[in-house]
Amino acid sequence: MVGMVKEAEHAAHTLAMQLQFVPVTGPAEITDAFSTISRERTDALCMFPSPMLFTEWGRIASIAADKKLPTIYVAREGVELGGLMSYGANLPDLSRQTALYVDKILKGAKAAELPVQQPTKFELVINLKAAKALELSIPPTLLATADEVIE
Repeated sequence: MVGMVKEAEHAAHTLAMQLQFVPVTGPAEITDAFSTISRERTDALCMFPSPMLFTEWGRIASIAADKKLPTIYVAREGVELGGLMSYGANLPDLSRQTALYVDKILKGAKAAELPVQQPTKFELVINLKAAKALELSIPPTLLATADEVIE
């Protein structure tokens, strides 16, 4: 997570944007986090990966939509639940890669000796219904590069 924060800070600096991190350690803190976001007049939200919040993406997408807050997720599930867009590793492909490692380990390979792998397939998913509700126009060039557009 530290690496992601540093990358986000670097990108924000390059784009002359101001970041505000609102850490959430559990589902009970989501409402307070959105209060902070509203109070600070945040323009957009980027959801960092969090297994603890994955099951809350529907709730988060709903609150973000109510607050007219464009939100990007790290996985398509956030978009399927009403979020604006996602860019991240393709989770089914990641699961297949994991299954290959499990197979090797079950056949006697030592986990510590297997090379560390990174995701190889990434996808951009855009929800045009969410964009319309947010009164946003998605550039045709971005739509053309999307792996999937939900209408």
